[in-house]
Amino acid sequence: MTEVVAREIVYCDICSFPPEYCEFGGTFKRCKDWLQANHLQLFEKLYSDDALAKATSTLSIEKEQQISRDLEKKQAKEEAKMERELQKKLASKIIIKRIERNRRKHVISISGLEVCNIDMKKLAKTFASKFATGASVTKNAEKKEEILVQGDVSDEAKEYIENLLQEKGLDEVKVEQIDDKKKKPKPTAP
Repeated sequence: MTEVVAREIVYCDICSFPPEYCEFGGTFKRCKDWLQANHLQLFEKLYSDDALAKATSTLSIEKEQQISRDLEKKQAKEEAKMERELQKKLASKIIIKRIERNRRKHVISISGLEVCNIDMKKLAKTFASKFATGASVTKNAEKKEEILVQGDVSDEAKEYIENLLQEKGLDEVKVEQIDDKKKKPKPTAP
């Protein structure tokens, strides 16, 4: 019997497609640069002058121009989309709100993390183990997810989130702390 050997497939780090399919995504230009830098042999096989001439020899001139126009439109659209997402991330802010439950009991509400592509459940579990408190993911009044952490750990949570954002390269995202106290009821006259 012959031994079955698994075929090793290269996947693009930019779009996660195999390099043969990168041209159908919106980030073709960046994918092509990545492939040239990391896998030169495969780049030569796919995008050398001979390979391009062979692939386009059966196409008519009008069809070739149509394909290149469509590709340019798609690339411009993808670049604009990525720019909008980056601006949205930079304009957003993360709010850490300290809410008083009873006299000495507090809950920390962390909202605004969904813009940064952070898995809320994993982060809540990390907070629970790191601060030795209860932490859960809930939806707030605006139907957006937020993390509720029991205990007064707002300073530590802020520091942890700032470090996490720094690792992801989102230094410009603002982290804001708000202290929300319950109003004391006015004493009624007997």
